[in-house]
Amino acid sequence: MQLAEDLRVIDLSSGPAGGIATMILADFGADVIKVERPGGDPMRRLPASPMWLRGKRSIELDLATEGGRERLHALAAGADVVVASYRPGQAERLGADYETLSIDNPGLVYCSITAFGPRGPYAGYAPYEGVVSAKSGRMQSFTGQPRREGPAYTAVQVGTHAASQSAFNGILAALLARDRDGKGQLVETSLLQGMFPPDLFGLVRTQLARRYPRGFEGDPYAKFEPMPTLQYHPVVASDGRWIQLANLLEHHFHAYISAIGLSEIYADPRFVNAPTGLTPETRRALSDLMLERMQDRSLDEWMELFKADGQIASEPVQSAQDGLLHPDLEANDEVVAFEHPRHGPVRQLGPIAQLSETPGEAPQWFADPGEHTQELLAEPPRAPWQPSNGATPSDRPPLEGVTIIEFGTIIAAPLGITFLADLGARVIKVEAPEGDPYRGMGYGLGSFCGIAKTSAGKESICIDLKREEGRAIVRRLLEQADAVMHNFRPGVPERLGIGYEQVREIRPDIVYLQVNGYGPKGPSAARPSAHPIPGAATGGQLYQAGAAMPPPEVGSIPDASEAARWLYRANEGNPDPNTGCVVQNAMMLGLYAQQRFGIGQLIAMSMLGANAYANSDDFLSYEGKGPRPTVDADLYGLNALYRLYPASEGWVFLGILTDGEWATFCEATGRADLAADARFATGEARREHDAALCEELRGLFAQRAAIEWEGLLAPRGVGCVQADGRSPGEFFADDPQIAANGWDLEAEHTLWGNYRRHGPQVTLSRTPGSYRAGALAGEHGNALLAEFGYEAAEIASLREARVVTSEPLFDPADYDPPGVGFP
Repeated sequence: MQLAEDLRVIDLSSGPAGGIATMILADFGADVIKVERPGGDPMRRLPASPMWLRGKRSIELDLATEGGRERLHALAAGADVVVASYRPGQAERLGADYETLSIDNPGLVYCSITAFGPRGPYAGYAPYEGVVSAKSGRMQSFTGQPRREGPAYTAVQVGTHAASQSAFNGILAALLARDRDGKGQLVETSLLQGMFPPDLFGLVRTQLARRYPRGFEGDPYAKFEPMPTLQYHPVVASDGRWIQLANLLEHHFHAYISAIGLSEIYADPRFVNAPTGLTPETRRALSDLMLERMQDRSLDEWMELFKADGQIASEPVQSAQDGLLHPDLEANDEVVAFEHPRHGPVRQLGPIAQLSETPGEAPQWFADPGEHTQELLAEPPRAPWQPSNGATPSDRPPLEGVTIIEFGTIIAAPLGITFLADLGARVIKVEAPEGDPYRGMGYGLGSFCGIAKTSAGKESICIDLKREEGRAIVRRLLEQADAVMHNFRPGVPERLGIGYEQVREIRPDIVYLQVNGYGPKGPSAARPSAHPIPGAATGGQLYQAGAAMPPPEVGSIPDASEAARWLYRANEGNPDPNTGCVVQNAMMLGLYAQQRFGIGQLIAMSMLGANAYANSDDFLSYEGKGPRPTVDADLYGLNALYRLYPASEGWVFLGILTDGEWATFCEATGRADLAADARFATGEARREHDAALCEELRGLFAQRAAIEWEGLLAPRGVGCVQADGRSPGEFFADDPQIAANGWDLEAEHTLWGNYRRHGPQVTLSRTPGSYRAGALAGEHGNALLAEFGYEAAEIASLREARVVTSEPLFDPADYDPPGVGFP
């Protein structure tokens, strides 16, 4: 049974954001028709295009002609889904917008993916990841990674990844609403909304720091430290190859110290509390000892030792191409291999998750431009979808009535379920008696900022699952559950009484999602993981590090320390939200099957696989594939026309991808001489003389302030924006683009009252979501116990025995760092 085999999808999009969303639909059986301009989609030039074109039939239509539009309208009249990536206003001019296409097909689900959203002052800006990243403050957040002034280029395309996953999620949500209510709707997301997930705490922190400055005094996390944390330390082996550590929990760090033979450090008064409670000086001293000891063995020797131990989170720092060969990705079918008649041996991404009853399958073919034009024109018209009898349109959130029990901790898995709470699901977050460990990660009020995002819209109850009384509570919760999610390592759920078979005994139709670092089947299934692991293993860290890293050789411990600092900054937190974006869809696939077919199933996915998707621009190989573009050594960017430049005041990011944009740039800046220069007249010539063009543009941009360049060029469709001056949190708190699109949503938090939280990842025009505040640990414990049948005396007894606990309340205005804990 294929989940989407009865769906027809019209793909009007260009590039990977829409391409990957529709690729996932094709992987699960949908009939996807790629509509291309005569000559084909220009984005076919991207090396990854064969992957996100897989399994799609292709038709060429000229939508500038009446005949082309008529043929599109005929296709759309029988479609279930249309996906488009036009700039605002362009679809209307081509007769390819939702209002036009839904006239003859009211059941149509139409998904629009833009750069900055459909409204606001930047709506017409160039739709490129770099432009959006720069404008929203993300490049500013990498200031200090290279040893120079100014922002740094952001290499991993997190906005594109999140937008593609949000588009898919919104499409399935709208289809569920259609089945319930009998009508389609407009679904919208953007690259700018794709920047929401990586901002784990910035928006909340910006507001709370302005309101309660005392609560952030002395916060060491207020700025990036000049050296890595000991738990997340990159280390270099004797053969010059680097290993990324990710021993977030203290017992994993102690296992690492023991494995490398440094246990004697705990006899030294300086290190007795390691890895926490150290001064910057003692932390650097211990860092130097770790770097020195790692010189005793090669990478392969250390990795063999660490894997045998089983408690040490570590992975080699490698490229995406190396990641394609990771044995755990292969074992879990997250990478698939086959022979292609033209491209020879191919390796590429598999389906986003492994579903036991309705599995996906990565097609092994992709069409040439227009290959199916005549076939599709000759097919009889497909009848529009018809609602079932009695369906009544409603504005209820699409997942209203769905209950999910979450056993997730830290960031990645809980964040993905938060996105489903935003779509109306009831999420009951079951935490340990001391709360989700993420609640203790931070300093002062800063420790509440990230969890406010990952617990948003959820009801929290803290239960001791190691005691029978606690497991009895969970069994009552499960009786009313539609779905369960956890991110425990194999074996742990069974010991806690929440393994898949144990839950099925209570709810046979349960949707059960397990999110692991490596997946359940491979050689590292039982090993620990945290966000630096997939960052290192799937190529994101190395790509963000730029051409200078890792150094060809490390001559001294200070040299190793500086390289470790650089690599640590390169492996910032994006692998967690990258994973969360896939978690939402793994669960949504299960809910879709449950609602449509009445079945539950076991679903598995991994952080490794999710971050392979985030690096999808290079996560495939075939004969003749071009290399991933190189980020320069100082992290300015990729080439003269896609990089950062200092202006007379501030910094700009320039993003030009077409000859037309280059011509407009030269005209607007009064530099016709550049357009006429034979060295810069064509794309090939510009690539050959990239260094010379870079010097010309550096001199040009030095003549005006960054905001003036943006005002001159961006309204003309040239990708040029100011790239410094605001952090992501400040941008999301203050910029008018957010309010213009209705993303400035307010919620009421139990501690600090009214605040602004991130808006939707995806908006649905007819069935909007529900956007609520983050929860304190155990905040809803008493209410949930009462709802599920416990009397007041029983609740009091459970609390007295600490089977159920709650986080204490306090006044943030009187908060003294580092903070309060559980009683």
